[in-house]
Amino acid sequence: MKFNFYALKLSGIMIFIFLLQMIPGFTEFFLLNSGSWTQVWRFVTSIFLHGGIAHLFYNLFALALFGSILERIVGGKKFLITFFVSGILANIVSVNFYSSSLGASGAIFGIIGALIFVRPLIPVWAFGLPMPIFVAGILWAAGDVIGIFVPSNIANIAHLSGMAFGLILGAMFRDWKKKKKSRLSIDENEVRRWEDNWM
Repeated sequence: MKFNFYALKLSGIMIFIFLLQMIPGFTEFFLLNSGSWTQVWRFVTSIFLHGGIAHLFYNLFALALFGSILERIVGGKKFLITFFVSGILANIVSVNFYSSSLGASGAIFGIIGALIFVRPLIPVWAFGLPMPIFVAGILWAAGDVIGIFVPSNIANIAHLSGMAFGLILGAMFRDWKKKKKSRLSIDENEVRRWEDNWM
């Protein structure tokens, strides 16, 4: 399976777009807001926007780390499907709750959700401790549930919905992998019969 470094390439695009955000009016034209239902490009473009250097840094770190791991496991095509489907669907959910939002968090939580399903025991460093990614995912999700009731600039609903869609995609990838293996399985009795008849 060829590794295409898609997570790093997406990170590079985000850095470039962050520089473009210095242009007055650029961010406002592409972020997610109530006008997104008639300007549907915003459901995609807002994924690549960020509200500041810290926001960008944290998302790039998570995307490069978890995205590269997921791509290595499921392949580049399924990684990109996870990134864009989770990000877009998370935006479709969150636009109903926030006046405006931006960032790749929904897509990144989708990647984490998919990883939780296909490799639940991968160790990660979270909250100052090493733990399986499924435990970290539970804690991150719990934090976002609490965050819904605590006013902040974090789109917690986007995180939760992104993770939910990622879990669904991870389940699909895992089932597909099992089905593929079952098609390639060899019945030992059939092999012995063939050997008895022809050898």
